[in-house]
Amino acid sequence: MNILLAEDDEQLGELTAYMLKKKGGYRVEWVKTGEDAYDYAASSHYDVLVLDWMMPNGSGIGVCRRLRKEGYSRAILMLTAKDTVEDRIEGLDSGADDYLIKPFEIDELLARLRALSRRNYAPIVEETITVQGILLNRTSQMIEYDGKKIQLSPREFQLLDLLAQNQGQVLPREVILDRIWGYDADVSTKTIDATVKLLRKKLDMFGKQDVLHSIRGVGYKIEK
Repeated sequence: MNILLAEDDEQLGELTAYMLKKKGGYRVEWVKTGEDAYDYAASSHYDVLVLDWMMPNGSGIGVCRRLRKEGYSRAILMLTAKDTVEDRIEGLDSGADDYLIKPFEIDELLARLRALSRRNYAPIVEETITVQGILLNRTSQMIEYDGKKIQLSPREFQLLDLLAQNQGQVLPREVILDRIWGYDADVSTKTIDATVKLLRKKLDMFGKQDVLHSIRGVGYKIEK
């Protein structure tokens, strides 16, 4: 899971980011101002935003309102010391999906993040998508090129579809594993490499084996 943490308290931010990485196995980017939180969220892909309510250069609740107004559809969790019913209502009405009161236990934060990740925040997508001339049909899970069709396995199609939706971006193996198999799945990143190998064999039938690029030590990408 890819998380943006916005927390201006140096000690709490450093500890939270560390524990999310160590105990949750998540990829975490940590910023300390509301302005940076907005800029990062608007320009990059995150599964969940974890926003502190009170920050310099823009509050978390202000960032949340602005993002929602602009159509931001990903999950947002608000961190705050404000604990009245009115405060919780204000936080949720601003567009937050969940609300965690400080001080909190890291295990509860991890549980809330897992719950948020199970919800579907992705916008409705078209039935088909085209990448480098290859048509992906999400209904049949078939790919088509130059009049020729090939059936993919569910995992093969999910992997190709995920990379196609993020053309130009390197997706780390851990992110791919989380998105397709689920973070708690009893599989390793070697499973991804094996799936890529099978997928390349099928793409090679179109003469398109080089669509999938390996980024050594990181993951995979499809060029725009």
